[in-house]
Amino acid sequence: MRITIWGNELPAWTAAAALAEAGNHVSMVSEYLSSDQELEFKASNEPGLQGLIQSQREAGRLSFSDQQQALQGSNNHIFALSPNQYPLAEQLTLQLKQFHPNKLLIINQSNFGVGSSDKLQKLLQSKRNQIVAYIPDMLAEGSALKNFKSPETLILGCEDESAIMTIRALLRPFSQGLKQWLIMSAKEAEFTKFANTGMLALRLGYINELANLADHLQVDIEVIRAALISDPRIGPHYLHPGCGFGGQHFQQYIAGLSELMSENRNSKLLDTVLIENEKQKEQPFRKLWRHYECDLQGKTITVWGLSFKPGTASIDNAPSLKIIETLLAQKCQIKLHDPLALSNIRQRFGDLPELIYCEDSYQALEQSDGLLLLTEWPEYWSPDYERILQLMRSPLVIDGRNIFAKETLLEQGFTYYGVGR
Repeated sequence: MRITIWGNELPAWTAAAALAEAGNHVSMVSEYLSSDQELEFKASNEPGLQGLIQSQREAGRLSFSDQQQALQGSNNHIFALSPNQYPLAEQLTLQLKQFHPNKLLIINQSNFGVGSSDKLQKLLQSKRNQIVAYIPDMLAEGSALKNFKSPETLILGCEDESAIMTIRALLRPFSQGLKQWLIMSAKEAEFTKFANTGMLALRLGYINELANLADHLQVDIEVIRAALISDPRIGPHYLHPGCGFGGQHFQQYIAGLSELMSENRNSKLLDTVLIENEKQKEQPFRKLWRHYECDLQGKTITVWGLSFKPGTASIDNAPSLKIIETLLAQKCQIKLHDPLALSNIRQRFGDLPELIYCEDSYQALEQSDGLLLLTEWPEYWSPDYERILQLMRSPLVIDGRNIFAKETLLEQGFTYYGVGR
């Protein structure tokens, strides 16, 4: 098929690369893209994406066009725009309506809110086979290509049989191991995406609240968590206490649902989750602050894990941002390590004399007065504790993800603080 993609978000680039690899001829609209340098920076945050984009460009299946060419070209279009670009979506829909009077399919993957796809549909004539469908963005940063190419479930908001058939054919290469197609109205699909994200946020917020309470009651949240997840009604997903969640798209959806609930139900439930999550990001610093009796000036602090989650270089809304800013305000020297995100942090904070960017995780521990673990990268799970003990000036470990063997650290002479431990 020939497909035109509008947008510069992660879903746009992921869809472009994967659909081109599957044999489609994909055109992206150059007016809405970043420069090659910015693209390289963005794609490098997502494992495998940059290489796949390049290979499909070289193969000629992924190309770029200006807006006029894009409007007149394919009659299959994907909107993967940012949440604040709904006016652009309306403008493009009206223009596409004129260029494709008898057949037009727009697949909306943008987070415009519940009912937005129906509003776009009202600009078209369904009797002339001009259809807007909605597919929620279920991509997780750090595994976006894998999510797109091997989904377990595909949700499609569409009630036009011809459009459904076209979309099934388009996504057939990625649906071979599919557990289920869920086909519903566009509004129901938009609401499903919000509901899904909200549920995950509530589970994260709840386990963190329990962990904070466990700290006060002096019980181990990991014992409590093991009991919780043993109940088949609850299960283990998104029930890992930590120093807060991040990510651009995840928080955008939560904020969107929070606003929707507030406007329609006067509910503050998700508002509270977002507010408490920002407080949770400060927990490692607070433990450090209390340990040193409110005096951190001149201390050397090591931070392991800068990305908002393992598997990505993205630092969008990451706990590390707030921690670094707070440590800088306390006039600490800060040694930083992350397998992928160092360059993003350097771009954010620059080459300040207080910041030392370390390519080696153990180098970051030399003469350190405290280690703050913020992201649970696999290489951090089982480090050489004896070596850490030798390198650090003060053997203080603040485990923001509860990944270290607490008893082993204590036995070897470390001071250890976890989340609810």
